[in-house]
Amino acid sequence: MTGTNDRPQSDAWKTALTVLQEARPPAVPDGVQVMTVVIEYPPGDPGTPPHRHPGPAFGYVLEGEMRLELEGEPERTVRAGEAFWEPGGDVIHYQDGNARADVPLRFLVTMLCAPGEPMLTLVEEAELAERARLRAPRPPGPPPRERNPVGEGR
Repeated sequence: MTGTNDRPQSDAWKTALTVLQEARPPAVPDGVQVMTVVIEYPPGDPGTPPHRHPGPAFGYVLEGEMRLELEGEPERTVRAGEAFWEPGGDVIHYQDGNARADVPLRFLVTMLCAPGEPMLTLVEEAELAERARLRAPRPPGPPPRERNPVGEGR
């Protein structure tokens, strides 16, 4: 019988971890349920209509470029290899579409939610109109590149 001491030892685990983002979400629902999903949009797809999540969501773009816009923040582009997060709750998520017309978009999202609540709820047109003042101004041209240094929030 071979013991653990007979296996080759490696120190690679000591440097194998790379922190992509750190965040302090404002609230985590009681009795939280966690779901991790992969979302795939074809080239140029606008993504999900304006919506919200009941709890925080943490994501990572696997391939392509995502157009991301959260209520109160300017639209930005998150590229493959970059992480993002959103606080959830009352904050409207305006865009998560494919920023490119020539390649697909794939991103992974881990969402926290109270049991029995949907992970995503579409926002009605009347509420969008009522909250329009909270949406960041939209400059012309392509959105800026995402900046998310370690320790910075969304």
